[in-house]
Amino acid sequence: MAGSGIRMKKAVVLLSGGLDSYTAAAIARAEAYEVYALTIAYGQRHAIEIESARQVARALGVARHVELQIDLAAFGGSALTGTGDVPRDRDIDAQGIPSTYVPARNTVFLSLALAWAESLGASDLFIGVNALDYSGYPDCRPAFIEAFAAMAALATKAGAEGSRFRVHTPLISLSKADIIRRGIALGLDYGLTHSCYDPAPDGAPCAHCDSCVLRARGFAEAGVIDPIVARTRSSR
Repeated sequence: MAGSGIRMKKAVVLLSGGLDSYTAAAIARAEAYEVYALTIAYGQRHAIEIESARQVARALGVARHVELQIDLAAFGGSALTGTGDVPRDRDIDAQGIPSTYVPARNTVFLSLALAWAESLGASDLFIGVNALDYSGYPDCRPAFIEAFAAMAALATKAGAEGSRFRVHTPLISLSKADIIRRGIALGLDYGLTHSCYDPAPDGAPCAHCDSCVLRARGFAEAGVIDPIVARTRSSR
């Protein structure tokens, strides 16, 4: 807070441009962290989310927003990076890991966030993972987050010198509806976000991929109209 005399703690927040990461970043800000937002362009087919991340970063007034180009599409192995089609109308409550899983994505993303945090002298990372209303990705579970934090203590100069890195997951046990309610309480404009894995060329959501279905279910259960859907309908 400029001129207040209060020195805010710094936190690196992974910001995808989606609903969850926007909410996690807003929570970090509400908890008096100075937000350093990190967005990764990893070769995702829904690259329109990068523009959403820029809008969200501006809306939050982050201290700095860094965009990194890391081409995970070079490895393949995921429908999100071009290996096969994005599943539509899948039973999102079914067992198994869907083809939209990107190999080691959150491990890569958190490692980059950790590198930036250490260079900033920050000890706090925020990521909007959720282990309740999600598609079954293994790198969204509490066990993974705990293991990463333990690794961070071992793999960094700051950790070796006694610093403790904290990986904050404020949404991990919330339903999508609860996440939306929390964001609305914080005054967030979810019309800035993008969730669809397989959008039309103009960015319109497909309404059939896992992410669209989870988003629609969350807004319905929260009793709130999704501004993205409302805008899409009004433009027809």
